[in-house]
Amino acid sequence: MNQSLILASASPRRRELMAYTGLPFEVITADAEEIKTGEPEALVMENARRKARAVARLHPGRLVLGADTVVCQDGRVLGKPKDEQDARDMLRALSGKSHTVYTGVCVISGDGRETVSADASRVEFVPLSEDAISWYIATGEPMDKAGAYAVQGRAGMFVRSITGSYSNVIGLPMALVRDMLKDAGAELP
Repeated sequence: MNQSLILASASPRRRELMAYTGLPFEVITADAEEIKTGEPEALVMENARRKARAVARLHPGRLVLGADTVVCQDGRVLGKPKDEQDARDMLRALSGKSHTVYTGVCVISGDGRETVSADASRVEFVPLSEDAISWYIATGEPMDKAGAYAVQGRAGMFVRSITGSYSNVIGLPMALVRDMLKDAGAELP
């Protein structure tokens, strides 16, 4: 690959995960309208596609990666909380139960070839007291996270188990990303 990758995401967590690849990349935030409803796997793939396409249109010939993550609990899609009450409601819904985290990934190669895929991880939470929920919300950590939690942060102590990709729960399924980038011509081991 003779050009650097563009990560079409404002997420600092995705930026950190991409840095582990060793590939040179820059971050350009996508100006794309996201859909909010629909079947979770289809929803995240469509949003990832929209983000990647929005950036690729402005940077033709570049390798672009877009991603989108949602949490799904009992058929309800949980995005980022609107406010503290929304975060509280989400954490109550996750308390003592299992949910699924979906991340869609879209890679657009320099020649315009587009691939889209998704990964899913099952996460089980311990039961959360109202005090634990209030404490966590007071940290501010849940406010910009799908499902109102960060597994790699303080909420890690709420997670009993994860089945599937841990990095997917953070927001970027790295084994899938590796395969997709390699298929697009990136030089990865």
